[in-house]
Amino acid sequence: MTAIDAEVELPGDPQTDAPPQVDNLDALESEAIHVFREVAGEFDRPVILFSGGKDSTVLVHLALKAFRPAPVPFPLLHVDTGHNFPEVLAFRDELASRHGLRLVVASVQEYIDDGRLQERPDGTRNPLQTTPLLDAISENRFDAVFGGGRRDEERARAKERIFSLRNAFGQWDPRRQRPELWNLYNGRHRPGEHVRVFPLSNWTELDIWRYIQREKIELPEIYYAHRREVFQRDGMWLTSGPWGGPRDGEVPVVKTVRYRTVGDGSCTGAVESEAYTVDDVIAEVAASRLTERGATRADDRLSEAAMEDRKREGYF
Repeated sequence: MTAIDAEVELPGDPQTDAPPQVDNLDALESEAIHVFREVAGEFDRPVILFSGGKDSTVLVHLALKAFRPAPVPFPLLHVDTGHNFPEVLAFRDELASRHGLRLVVASVQEYIDDGRLQERPDGTRNPLQTTPLLDAISENRFDAVFGGGRRDEERARAKERIFSLRNAFGQWDPRRQRPELWNLYNGRHRPGEHVRVFPLSNWTELDIWRYIQREKIELPEIYYAHRREVFQRDGMWLTSGPWGGPRDGEVPVVKTVRYRTVGDGSCTGAVESEAYTVDDVIAEVAASRLTERGATRADDRLSEAAMEDRKREGYF
């Protein structure tokens, strides 16, 4: 009997030589873990920016996987505006405690109280985070700062490399971006400079939620549909809190909403939603044509280049 008669697959058969198919989430996870390990080997004092939001929670999950069974070899850093959602702050503290991670908190409120910062006329504190952030980086001598930024979020973030050099003033210059060919990352920096590192650069919001589903990652409850009193301003549903409430003509109503992103309560809007589970959120995000920042962040609407201007000053 010949090989053909026996239907034996001969060497060179395209069916046997085809490379194995790699799941997209596996590839993204592998890239992010590789970045974490590169930074651990190349820098002396890295830190993870952790707000308790979905992206930074995925960052922490990836860091735990990257170094398991050893502990994560660097702390968490949160810049607390004083206007954060209480559910998110409680989640932040619980997660850090559960995994034995040191949490460094830089407080915008302390800077306002002692006169180093002044409240803005519009009441939002997101732009005020830059000075406490840069001071915390300098005081703790952090030389690599992990962030959860993704390129699909906003135009300025789409320009940024995975390793993003910041000068001695913490400022970002798009012209100093370095090539990252063949997944080779250049972390060289002068004394006083540091590098922002974005392991989730190539992820999308949908990738994040599918990964949360696969890995069964817990999140603050406000990411899922719930009843909340809100009022409409500039096309967004805002909620009352220490940051203020409705102005004249803005009528509070109770709606079923959820948050696609979490940040300073004065400028983070909710979206009407019936997405009570991860599966519901994935279906909702897949059908959306607006990024979460474009749909729910008032601070990104201050100007066409609001995010890029803040990044040049040292923002996340």
